[in-house]
This record gives sequence, C-alpha cells and structure tokens, in this order.
Amino acid sequence: MMTSRRIWLAGSLLSVFCLSAYSQTDVSSGFQIGIGATNILDTYLSQEKFRGTGMTLLATSERQKPGSRWVTTLQHELNFASADDRVETVNELQGDYTFFYGRYYSMPLGRLTLQAGAVGALNLGFIYNTSNSNNPAQGRLSLNIMPSATADYVFPLFRLPWTVRYEVELPLAGVMFSPNYGQSYYEIFSQGNYDHNIVPVTFATAPNFRQTLSLGCRVNRSTTLRLGYLGDYQQARVNNLKSHIYHHRLMIGFVRHFTISPRP
Repeated sequence: MMTSRRIWLAGSLLSVFCLSAYSQTDVSSGFQIGIGATNILDTYLSQEKFRGTGMTLLATSERQKPGSRWVTTLQHELNFASADDRVETVNELQGDYTFFYGRYYSMPLGRLTLQAGAVGALNLGFIYNTSNSNNPAQGRLSLNIMPSATADYVFPLFRLPWTVRYEVELPLAGVMFSPNYGQSYYEIFSQGNYDHNIVPVTFATAPNFRQTLSLGCRVNRSTTLRLGYLGDYQQARVNNLKSHIYHHRLMIGFVRHFTISPRP
C-alpha cells in the first residue's frame, strides 16, 4: 500500500512538472532601488517618533499565460533605515524583508488595463534602539491578506511606448507577533511566558497600506526603464502598544520582458 502511494505521488509531481514545462508563459521581471524618508514609532522601545533616511531594494516578477486573464505576481522588498529623535541624541536602526504573492484578474480596456485581486504579505524585521540598555530591540513578524488593484495606461511619446502604472494594497486581516506592554523578550523566549503574543489583526488594528506610482519607457522589445514612487505604511495598535513605520521612496530601475516557451 505504501509503495502504491509513493508511485502515485511521484506520478502526480511528474505530471505537474510536465504541464508547467509545456506551457508558454509571458514574464516581466524587474529590479528597482530607492531612497527616501522614513518615520518610525514603536512605544515598546520609546515614546518618541524617529525620522531619517532609508533605502529600499525591490525585485518583482509578473507571469501570465497567453489567452489567460489571470496574472501571478511575486515581489521581494528589502528595507533598511537609520532615524533620529527630535533632538538627534537617540538613534534607531530599522530593517525588514517582505515577500508578496499576488493573484489578479486582468481586464484590458484599450490603452488601459485594470487588474483586481489579492496579495499575501509575509513581513520579517526589526527595530534597534542604540541607547536602550533594557529591551533595546523589537522583532517584527506578520502575515497579512490584502486586497489589491493595479491600473496600467499605455501611450506613445517621442515615438516610444510609455506606461503609467498605479498599484495599491489595502489591509484586510492577518496575524502578527508582539510582546505585551511591559513584557520582556526574556520572559517570552527564556521563561516561556506567553501573553497574547500572536495577535489576530484586521484593518482596524493594523491598517497597513502600500502604493506605487511609476512611469516606464519601453526602450526596446525586452527592456523598460522605470521611475516612480513607493509608499509603504505599516502601523498597528495591539497589546497596549502602538507602532508605525512609514517609508517614502523615490524608485528607479528596469523591467525585462521575455517568454518561456514550451520545450521541443
């Protein structure tokens, strides 16, 4: 019986591989780098707001099969920032990585293409207060489901095709890690004192919001140069603690377009 199950499983995996190998797919793969302002508040570490400058690396991939209305997107966003308090005597360092997986239904309308769907966002990060001797760091871990939409408008200029693109992700629901008010990480991880540290969140308690606006120029058949703005606003009010991280970035980069063809 166990051997039969293993054979069935191996056959199923082989079928999936063969179907993917013989399916043509249009791919757009991009990379952008950005710099701009960051605003940080985490009352677990300090009641102060910190402002500074940060950098973002963004890698994107969009896949669509010819004739299909469904689009799959993958995004990897890496942020790092250094910020100071109002009198510039205390510094905080912030970093995070977010993986986005999205599925959209595409609706072409002439020059305009609309997409509607949802994105799953897994975020892992930290905030480090360089002046705190007790509880100097705050870990960040969350998983959110976010309704999303995009709009692309293509127009000719200087005999080249240009595209204006707007993308937005809105909060819905998810879960996040958070210490409780007055609880130390030593209590959580060394003594095992759980105190509502895995918290369900909604758009009311964690109203995260993300948007991008960009202008792209198709310089040849396979490459688009892109300039734009990324706004990533992460905020939460849980366990009697309040936090926010606002990123404003001027982004620049490129997108490569190619087709994965069926194997001969």
